[in-house]
Amino acid sequence: MTRAAPDQPKSLRDPAQLAARRALVEAPHIAPIRVLARRVSAERDAPVPDPDPLDGGVNARMLLLLETPGPAVVRTGFVTRDSATGTAANLFRFLAEAGIARADTLIWNVVPWVIHAPGALNRAPRRAELRAAEPYLAPLLDLLPGLAVAVLAGRFAGEARPALASLRPGLPVIGVPHPSPTYVCTSPSVPERIRAGLAEAAVILRTSPPGIAAP
Repeated sequence: MTRAAPDQPKSLRDPAQLAARRALVEAPHIAPIRVLARRVSAERDAPVPDPDPLDGGVNARMLLLLETPGPAVVRTGFVTRDSATGTAANLFRFLAEAGIARADTLIWNVVPWVIHAPGALNRAPRRAELRAAEPYLAPLLDLLPGLAVAVLAGRFAGEARPALASLRPGLPVIGVPHPSPTYVCTSPSVPERIRAGLAEAAVILRTSPPGIAAP
């Protein structure tokens, strides 16, 4: 079997690539976010995947909020565009098309913990889960001093818009459709809207002054 390179979609289906990624989990630029993830996990009594160490971590200039970790995340333990899922593969391609550097991004979820019972199918977050997740947005933003733009992917991620406006007044917030294959395939307008939103974010990243680097 040909092994997937780390710059290709679904690369973490390769056990060697997954092991190499896990070897990077102590990287300083993701350490504070991992601490927050452990706190959320303890308080919600549910798994919370780590940020991808190949992404920007606390140095990220773009926060990309999805909805909630899917059941497959338990295999990798990461919130990443490199998972062996259709949603991750779509996200990988859309971000690459937009020319958005990995180092500029942090991919996270508006409900950051796994809401699915073991063996259950994927589902959308419930309103109660969205409300329970609201207190964790502020400490996440506190870890991102150089943030220049937030992209909210999907209707439920869009629920974070008022909180973002309150916590980071003036931060550009862009809504795009969720990149799941089921939704992307419903209409040609869906991928077009995703591309347009990420293109807008890419312009902001190119034209905004560099943020404050993490120590």
